Amino acid sequence: QVHLVESGGRLVQAGGSLKLSCAASGQPFSYHTMAWFRQVAGKEREFVAAISTSGGNTFYKEAVKGRFTISRDNPNKTMYLQMNSLKLEDTAVYYCAARVMGRPLTYYEYDYWGQGTQVTVSS
Repeated sequence: QVHLVESGGRLVQAGGSLKLSCAASGQPFSYHTMAWFRQVAGKEREFVAAISTSGGNTFYKEAVKGRFTISRDNPNKTMYLQMNSLKLEDTAVYYCAARVMGRPLTYYEYDYWGQGTQVTVSS
């Protein structure tokens, strides 16, 4: 079992930056592929970015490439999402997710989820 807690979401102006964190506990963090998803009310949750167990490989949704950076700190069991040049359409609840390593980053099924943190981008 992996317990995930997101933090860092808040109201930010368009063009601004924000860094989300995801703190993990439970099973060894370094054994898990990690990802960020987001969801707008009334819409399906969508994939944003994923990172391999070592942090050496990453994969992004096309719409956030060049603006968002996913990273992880295995000794401190924390994952991050640095979001720059934020747009109105980035407004959503952001969730972190985890699964045991073994599948490619393009595989979107995850086993463990946090409760989410709200990011609101204003004009």
